Amino acid sequence: MSHAEDHEGTRRDFLYYATGATGAIAAGAAVWPLVNQMNPSADVQALSSIRVDVSGIEPGTQLTVKWLGKPVFIRRRTAAEIEEALAVPLSELPDDNARNANVPDADGADPNRTLPPFGDAENTGEWLVQIGVCTHLGCVPLGDAGDFGGWFCPCHGSHYDTSGRIRKGPAPENLPVPLAAFVDESTIKLG
Repeated sequence: MSHAEDHEGTRRDFLYYATGATGAIAAGAAVWPLVNQMNPSADVQALSSIRVDVSGIEPGTQLTVKWLGKPVFIRRRTAAEIEEALAVPLSELPDDNARNANVPDADGADPNRTLPPFGDAENTGEWLVQIGVCTHLGCVPLGDAGDFGGWFCPCHGSHYDTSGRIRKGPAPENLPVPLAAFVDESTIKLG
């Protein structure tokens, strides 16, 4: 084998590697836009979390906002509503799970379903935030209604208490509590 043949082998190897690298870069450049288009658009990302001003909500009233295409009930409960919810033994609940994304795997006790206020303040149970979709077939329950003073689903007769827990009817679960937190004394961030 001569020195010239040895040199040719090195040049041939270089051409193979250079061609392969160019092909890989071209394939990556062709595939990247296809993969990138699967990312959520800016308007979808903007809707994944919203801030809600709750400064105008008086005790005993609620605000309904739309988040991710669903109604969300933000209720400022009265002392009587809180007492009523605290008095319910867990053994009476058809669903003993809090269904709270903020405290996964918690039981259905009222404090596990409410939103603590801003800062280090004690959670008085005044704020209840929940997705307003009946867990039976997806209707929107009516507030301040039903046998337990909470919400009533007119579609099939599910009754929820003042903590949004199912108490009577075909719904299998409590109204879900989404990820939510106070970002200041009068603003709740959903998502």
